[in-house]
Amino acid sequence: MGRAACRARALRALVGTVMIATAPGAAAGAGPAEEERNRMVVAQGFEAWRTGTGSPYDLLAPDASWTITGNSLAARTYPTREAFIREIIRPFNARMKSRLVPSVRKLYAEGDTVIAFFDAVGMARDDRPYANTYAWILEMERGQIVRAYAFFDSIAFDDLWRRVQPVQAGAPEP
Repeated sequence: MGRAACRARALRALVGTVMIATAPGAAAGAGPAEEERNRMVVAQGFEAWRTGTGSPYDLLAPDASWTITGNSLAARTYPTREAFIREIIRPFNARMKSRLVPSVRKLYAEGDTVIAFFDAVGMARDDRPYANTYAWILEMERGQIVRAYAFFDSIAFDDLWRRVQPVQAGAPEP
């Protein structure tokens, strides 16, 4: 089995585990209507990202925390929207020749949580493609993301982070 197939299998298992951990009754205070609103808000954010008119990052509350799990060079918790955008998103985009474009596989909503399982591809400044598969667990309050946990292939991310130096001026915003 190739690396991509192993990654996909591991992410499917992760999403399944998260869905079991947030079984009905585990979420507090969110009914079916709120779940669907949360799912739709995140879906709209991904569609805006796909078309280049916005991104799910637009949904981050100013004091939202974003945790990159695992052992990548970026793995840690970013305590605010600005810290995450400044330390990860802007430097990431400054390494790209063409923007990252997502393709959503599944969006799950349970209580105040939306799980996005997606692939994203773009071209790095060194003319090599960047492709990764992601699972984001997004905790929502009043239509905004207040906490996020990101899972992805750290080997692919770290390769890009080390290989391509960011452009300092004129880097595209998220």
